[in-house]
Amino acid sequence: MLNLNEQYHVPFVNRPVFGSIRPPGSKSITNRALVCAAAAHDKSVLRNPLNSEDTQVMVTALNQLGLDVRWEGPNLLVNGGVNRIKEPESEIFVANSGTTIRFLGALLAGVGGTFRLNGVARMQERPIKDLVDALVQLGVDAKCSETGCPPLWFDSQGFRHSSCRIKGDISSQYLSGMLMAAPLGSNTLSISVDGDLVSVPYIDITLEVMNAFGVSVRCDDYREFMIPATSTYRGTVYDIEPDASAASYFFALAAITQGEITVSGLGKNGIQGDIAFVECLEAMGCEAEYTESSITVVGKPLKGIDVDMNAISDTVPTLGVVALFANGTTNIRNVEHVRHKETDRITDLARELIKLGADVDERTDGLSITPVKMKAAEIETYNDHRMAMSFAIAGTMIDGVTILDPACCEKTYPKFFDDLVELLEADDG
Repeated sequence: MLNLNEQYHVPFVNRPVFGSIRPPGSKSITNRALVCAAAAHDKSVLRNPLNSEDTQVMVTALNQLGLDVRWEGPNLLVNGGVNRIKEPESEIFVANSGTTIRFLGALLAGVGGTFRLNGVARMQERPIKDLVDALVQLGVDAKCSETGCPPLWFDSQGFRHSSCRIKGDISSQYLSGMLMAAPLGSNTLSISVDGDLVSVPYIDITLEVMNAFGVSVRCDDYREFMIPATSTYRGTVYDIEPDASAASYFFALAAITQGEITVSGLGKNGIQGDIAFVECLEAMGCEAEYTESSITVVGKPLKGIDVDMNAISDTVPTLGVVALFANGTTNIRNVEHVRHKETDRITDLARELIKLGADVDERTDGLSITPVKMKAAEIETYNDHRMAMSFAIAGTMIDGVTILDPACCEKTYPKFFDDLVELLEADDG
């Protein structure tokens, strides 16, 4: 692997790029499958999951709790069962993994016990109070810091009530965590969404994974969810799709270079909402071909678009970079919740796009990007993997782009720069 200790000088190719690639497994699916497999009363095999910092944080936490989770080649073996969960240490370290603290926190509250979940400094700035409020409604003694952020602490005897309301305007992960924990209760559990719900496709992922492990949820227009008391997770063999958010960088590479790139393993019937990023590229002028097991993007001259990215907000940085190469202004809206991600993905994205020569108008819920004159720059990544990978794509067509702290990509895609270089060099040969 490339040495990513300090900075990375992006290879400047300034030509169409052609090729194919299979990104690693989806982080979103992997951590959901780990939670459901952990709660199942028998063994599961997760095939081709993501092996990265975020998923390893979840694996380490589950093993710390007394479960048996281990790698066997490219697969994860999970010997599940909540009866195995113990409290050898009540302090669970979650690094900066939002899915781990939100999913595992809800699961452990459903199991019962006294736990404290905490992470790195940035995690202590990311909101958790909406989850705390939902747990309290279910009879859990739960608390977070006065700022509404971690650490998350609770003393639980399981879910003692049968209904709760949960807000969904900051993150859909709170609802996903509660949904996956619901089968651990002794009563039929009803969950209502209070207000707007962001990133709805991620709820679809949650429901799909739960169903694969034997739990069916009744969903009424994403406003009301009901999980029967008879629900029980069962172990299974589960195949994990390549990460659609990671695939967006390679689709973007095809778009900005006017090349052609195929992502294999990710087809038109995939369960990840971020596949819809390709539709944004089509609206900008690209062509796309979908099969059952692949998606190909053919780059064409790009034009700016106006787009609501609420449902595919993890790809906001990717589209922001593509906008640098479009004719006219690209307006990204309805994504205020991305300010609470690994970094503020509106303000910090705007700052780095301006470095590269764009005219950017930042708003509370998004930003407008108009390319002016591209120039070299050192890109701050703010310990945000999506910033690093998105701006690396820009560097293939802007000479002199350097990515600072490229190692932050270990969070979800440790081999990203190796895969990028392999794709560029194979095409060059």
